[in-house]
Amino acid sequence: MTPIELPISHKILLVDDDDSVREMMTLTLEHKGFDVVAASNVTEALKLITTESFDVLITDLHMPNPSDGFAVITAMRHLQPNALTLLVSGYPDVKSAMDAILLEADEIIVKPFETRKLADLVNDKLLSRKPVVPTPKERVAGILQHCTSLIVEDWLVRIKRSKELARVSLTDQERTGYLPKLIGDLIVRLRAPNIPGEESQSIPSSAAEAHGKMRRSQGYTPAMLVHDSRILQVTLFGMLQKNLSALDFSLLLPDVMTIADEVDSQLTQTMESFTNVEMTAVVA
Repeated sequence: MTPIELPISHKILLVDDDDSVREMMTLTLEHKGFDVVAASNVTEALKLITTESFDVLITDLHMPNPSDGFAVITAMRHLQPNALTLLVSGYPDVKSAMDAILLEADEIIVKPFETRKLADLVNDKLLSRKPVVPTPKERVAGILQHCTSLIVEDWLVRIKRSKELARVSLTDQERTGYLPKLIGDLIVRLRAPNIPGEESQSIPSSAAEAHGKMRRSQGYTPAMLVHDSRILQVTLFGMLQKNLSALDFSLLLPDVMTIADEVDSQLTQTMESFTNVEMTAVVA
């Protein structure tokens, strides 16, 4: 075979845990004029992404975990957004691989494929690729604020799917109740200034207290309150997942920890209010 002369020697990060496949793909790509750096696992790949610059990423989906390919693509997208990203997936994984669209993978290569055509595909994609326009990044608080109505809608859908909670006959307005105010309190805490290295403190929530009293009057049980709160956490994290491309990843972990802690704190305050109403009724 005659090597193709490329105007620039594009640098490729190739990630695959299969030694024979990795070697064959490396030889083919190098023969076509590419500069190839190979990694056999996610740890190696992430280290290379943080220390070297690449024009292209080619990664297998399973190495051996289903999320491995996604982890590599996510890291490359956030640290080197202009790199061309290609995900290699077997036929049984095609459905899972479609999730790569959410991570903005440029191409999904389905196994088996002809290795000799891989270089041509990469070259064509590089020639036709347009520069990536940087997406403004937001803190979790900002995303939750402008998505509050969507969070409430999504939460309501999930609640109605719960046989346990749907047993209580309520209008949508009665069911959502203090939820927007609870989300508002969460946003306030997320925006509170923190001392580096120290956890932020939970805040007293009048909405959580009122929420407990309201749920008691509506016929909820303590178990239903816990279920209600769990669905809120799932809904919040689901909304963040839908907005991954807009998230500021440098602060994502502490914000996620704050969400979990604040929702738990609100549940504690709700349960205390719920119990106090019940005890007052008994004494009376």
